[in-house]
Amino acid sequence: MHDCRKLFTKRIKDVNCKKKYMKKKVILTKKAPLPIGPYNQAIQVDNLLFISGQIPLNPKNGKLISSGIKKETNKVMNNIQNILEEAKMNFNNVVKTTIFLKDMNDFVEVNTEYAKFFENCIPPARETVQVSQLPKNVNIEISCIAIKD
Repeated sequence: MHDCRKLFTKRIKDVNCKKKYMKKKVILTKKAPLPIGPYNQAIQVDNLLFISGQIPLNPKNGKLISSGIKKETNKVMNNIQNILEEAKMNFNNVVKTTIFLKDMNDFVEVNTEYAKFFENCIPPARETVQVSQLPKNVNIEISCIAIKD
């Protein structure tokens, strides 16, 4: 047992000695809704971009789009597109998305609208989950991760 502790302690020291501090860059555009809490639209670390969950807010007037799940999905995807463009990326760079739905019965309509944004590229990995509530009581929120070539 004593030898295991030494080995474990050595590994922890090795990891701590090799620590490399990452440089985070905030990505912010007026073409997407400003954050409504203590977070950023996106954070870029080297060639990785982490986009916070986007909801169907109109960035020009701050009003919610609530005229049907297709239009809501389109607005969310447009907001993501604007953030990607601010980081000099596009949907081809997206490798992972997470879709949060208030009602899984909207899945087919969301899928149809979502797919339009990946027509000219390979769609990313993804999960879609139903949740009981989303910020501002919206029906959809999407977050994603992109990698710059």
